[in-house]
Amino acid sequence: MIERKIRLTDTEEVKDFVRAAGKCDFDIDVCYNRAVIDAKSLLGMLYLGICKDLIVKYGEQDECFEHIMNKYAVA
Repeated sequence: MIERKIRLTDTEEVKDFVRAAGKCDFDIDVCYNRAVIDAKSLLGMLYLGICKDLIVKYGEQDECFEHIMNKYAVA
């Protein structure tokens, strides 16, 4: 299981992230505190809010999705 931290700062970044997650054929979970949301759900991702450090958990790799993860990664 791969675990990375990201931060999305506006709704366009959320849409970009959800679009990339939707192209993956494996499950991707996004966690904030005790909430766990499917990364492919736009409403779920907007529910988590923006400008927060989110933990993304996924079990497989996809080149396009890794590019998005690197784009929004928090050091």
